[in-house]
Amino acid sequence: MRSLNTNKFSRALPRPFGAANWVTLVRACIALGLLGYAVAALLTPTSTAGRWLWTTAALCAVILDGIDGYLARRFGQTSAFGARFDMETDAATVLMLCLLAFLTGQAGAWVLLSGLMRYLFIIGGWIWPGLTMPLAKSKRRQVICVIQIAVLILALAPVTPPGMAAMICLAGLLLLGYSFAVDTIWLVTNRAGLESEAVR
Repeated sequence: MRSLNTNKFSRALPRPFGAANWVTLVRACIALGLLGYAVAALLTPTSTAGRWLWTTAALCAVILDGIDGYLARRFGQTSAFGARFDMETDAATVLMLCLLAFLTGQAGAWVLLSGLMRYLFIIGGWIWPGLTMPLAKSKRRQVICVIQIAVLILALAPVTPPGMAAMICLAGLLLLGYSFAVDTIWLVTNRAGLESEAVR
């Protein structure tokens, strides 16, 4: 009995933050830095040096995204919190990059749809609870997220002319829209089964 109580106590203890989450925290700080640069872009024209700085920072965030996933698997630190933290950091990074693409004149205001899609999906879940049901892990979702961030980084690079930047941002938006559409259709068609599993 004493052993059983000890096990229960150990499960009740908070888990360490973990190396993977620390790496994700660095990515979150980069996203905040992008927000600060976006605010500065509203006040003064953006310089080429500044755009290279934040393009490089965003590229580092993509690399760190791969590292935090590796660390979580390598050290057995995968958790629901870590997965959500990673996903929300990705969403914030995409939104900030979209905002910068718009403010630097690389794409029109429509590019903000890419950054807002995740949050529109959440709002949709408030209206229609079926959208809040858990989704199975998807490689397609992960790959498209990385492609979306890479597309926005390329669009922000000073060497990319606005016309080309707009074209690749539009391609990224269509690809992201497709991914969200697939998930939405899956949730709608599997709602009954998901709800019955949740009740169990």
